[in-house]
Amino acid sequence: MGQKCSMIRRPYPSGTKKKRRKSQVSEYGKQLQEKQRVKFSYGIREKQFKKYVKDSLKKISKEGKGFVDFLIEKLESRLDSVVFRAGLVNSRSKARFLVSHGHFLVNKKRVNFPSFQLKTGDVVSISEKSKNKTPFKDLSTILKKYQPSPWLELDPKNFEVKIIGTPSKEEVSLPGDLQKVGEFYSR
Repeated sequence: MGQKCSMIRRPYPSGTKKKRRKSQVSEYGKQLQEKQRVKFSYGIREKQFKKYVKDSLKKISKEGKGFVDFLIEKLESRLDSVVFRAGLVNSRSKARFLVSHGHFLVNKKRVNFPSFQLKTGDVVSISEKSKNKTPFKDLSTILKKYQPSPWLELDPKNFEVKIIGTPSKEEVSLPGDLQKVGEFYSR
């Protein structure tokens, strides 16, 4: 009666021991994974991302470019993406945060929504009040070494970025297979 029963912990659940099969991912599952990967890397919600994809799919029939080219233009021409690609911040989420808090100007006008679509010729700069703030203190030394994307022209002295072209799939490191994203939404 005075004996204690000790419990043994095993690295597997109780019950009969069966080998678990690794399930094969279906084509739909692969497409879904790629969509999620791209969507999360750009920090975009489903509704907005779906709109970008649908717009890109519509443009295929009107112009000679492919779906992937249009989608890259949409995603990379966002203000938060341009701020990130120009090297003004070190992550997309930080770019999104700083844009939302009004630290950036587009053509000398304050813009505080990250999804703002930029066009060729637009100039993005840091507002004068924000240049002395913590996120931008060491920026001048970082920008001297930084090489922005070829479709952006960086002025490291004035912390300005000018859009001189459109992004292409060769210039952008893609987070996933955008063709599978198009197939996902084409269902």
